[in-house]
Amino acid sequence: MNQTKLTESAIGLLKELISIESFSKEEDKTADAIQTWLAKFNVPTERDLNNVIAKNKHWDNSKPTLLLNSHHDTVKPNTAYTKDPFHPHVENGKLFGLGSNDAGGPLVSLLATFVHYYHSENLNHNILMVASAEEENAGENSLRGLLPKLPQIDVAIVGEPTLMQLAIAEKGLVVFDAVVKGTPSHAAHPNTDNSIYNSIAVLEWFKNYKFEKTSEALGDVKMTVTQISAGSQHNVVPAQVDIVVDVRVNDSYSNKEIADLLKKDAPCELKERSLRLNSSKINIDHPLVKSGIALGRTTYGSPTLSDQAALSCQSLKLGPGDSTRSHSANEFIYVQEIEEGIDLYIKILKGYLQ
Repeated sequence: MNQTKLTESAIGLLKELISIESFSKEEDKTADAIQTWLAKFNVPTERDLNNVIAKNKHWDNSKPTLLLNSHHDTVKPNTAYTKDPFHPHVENGKLFGLGSNDAGGPLVSLLATFVHYYHSENLNHNILMVASAEEENAGENSLRGLLPKLPQIDVAIVGEPTLMQLAIAEKGLVVFDAVVKGTPSHAAHPNTDNSIYNSIAVLEWFKNYKFEKTSEALGDVKMTVTQISAGSQHNVVPAQVDIVVDVRVNDSYSNKEIADLLKKDAPCELKERSLRLNSSKINIDHPLVKSGIALGRTTYGSPTLSDQAALSCQSLKLGPGDSTRSHSANEFIYVQEIEEGIDLYIKILKGYLQ
């Protein structure tokens, strides 16, 4: 099949995926659709729960492996939708529908690219295609849970909307639960140890804290207080204030270093929820990045999290669409973005694999 027809088929698959509800943990029918689509090109697949896996025809265990990965689960549509989120349709070049941009467009573009190279011989890497589940909720059965069952991966492209620019680094994430304590009492009585008043200085500390190490690609670590709760009655001073702190970690720190630093310095009790969502990067002089730069692509650091966080190898985040449209009402992707995305993926890999 020539590239034009392959692209048309990929856009058709995207429309089908949009029409199927595929919230995290409920992606079985979109997984079926992806397997059926690949079967049309005589590509055999494996299935692990709702993850779909395929290998290029001339797989050679002596060669390193390139992973092509994107996800087919979606968030639930937000209440501001005015269009049917499960009705794929094109208006003025925009393909509307839930998951069209995040990450249906990148997914079908990578699938088309995989099919393009499926029969190729004498590539310098194996190609492993994984259409994964549970990305949006970082679930146990996402790429993270699948990785121990896959062949060793040496480098990866993770398909997310980046306007087909090269995200050579991605911030990690640590969420902390903080507790500010005080003395509980009746509101009518004097109390110089009010937990809510005590929290004022703590909030100021989080607001003003600066991490020393910055990153050329990702800038500074960003720490944000996102939730605060305390008390249940108007006439009772609560024993504690609970605070949630969101920390976006650059590649100058590991998540453990961030946790150790904050737990040592913070003026309150602090406990991390998880340390597994580390920052990701690929060297700017990596041949995969060089191939993209040679085609006029620019590099940048991404503040948003993806399945890259599960990978220990060098990885590049790259895909059609715009991340600012993700999780938005009336989500869309331009049809032209998919067409250009497939073309660029194919050209970037031609410069890298051959």
